[in-house]
Amino acid sequence: MRNDHTRPPELTSVTSGGLSFAVWDWPGDDPALLFAHGTGFHGRCWDPVIRRFPSQRCLAIEARGHGRSSKPRPPYRWGAFGPDMLVVLGRLGVRGAIGIGHSMGGHTVTAASALRPATFSALLLIDPTIREPELYGTTPRDASFVRRRRARFSSAEEMFEHYRHRPPFESWEREVLRDYCDFGLLSSDGEFVLACPPEVEASIYECSKEAQANLHAVIPSLMRPVTVLRAGYSGPRTFSRSPTDPHLASRFPYGREVLAGDHSHFIPMEAPELVADEIRRFL
Repeated sequence: MRNDHTRPPELTSVTSGGLSFAVWDWPGDDPALLFAHGTGFHGRCWDPVIRRFPSQRCLAIEARGHGRSSKPRPPYRWGAFGPDMLVVLGRLGVRGAIGIGHSMGGHTVTAASALRPATFSALLLIDPTIREPELYGTTPRDASFVRRRRARFSSAEEMFEHYRHRPPFESWEREVLRDYCDFGLLSSDGEFVLACPPEVEASIYECSKEAQANLHAVIPSLMRPVTVLRAGYSGPRTFSRSPTDPHLASRFPYGREVLAGDHSHFIPMEAPELVADEIRRFL
């Protein structure tokens, strides 16, 4: 298992409402950088970005259903993720952080910022799952294929070899895929199982267009710098296509859009340095 031996993170846990939330905490200077992962991922997928900020405090929260956090039974409503994050950051005394969220994580930091404005001084939303307003309340996504996803492996190495030549993983930087596999499995009965079970991932997709996931009513109230780093990929309509409202940046009072060239929805996995550059703008 690979690690950043120069500044290893501390794995802590915050308990609330019968659930525990795992947090990876790298010590360093304020303002803290708060990283929120996308659906099906975990906090250590951010390692290649975090390594580029050796003096900054960095926090990577693992959402309910993911990583080393609790996994309650579905459904997974999107309205829960923002309050979960605020519980964790409140216990850790975090204020004025820079919120960095990918996909579902972008939705989460936006929701948390609306609920408690002092939490974040700026937001970097990386192809966030914040859809066009008219898509909320429409037919749920079909996620049946996600439930059929392979969930057990003999090792992280087997998982890496299973995915390395398959889309979308084939376009990821190798170190990101290694981190995804090394930290994305949990030991169970002599095997290793996905740290985000397929039924959890599927439920999140199915709930993503519910009315309670619609943040458009609160977005105009977010009076802080917001950068929307949006995928430029225009290929077949798969998970590689952007789920982001193409007008999202203009809906924030201080929004700015950056189109990420030909990169797909998986920008942090394909281009960690591009993500780091946008964080440096805020610092």
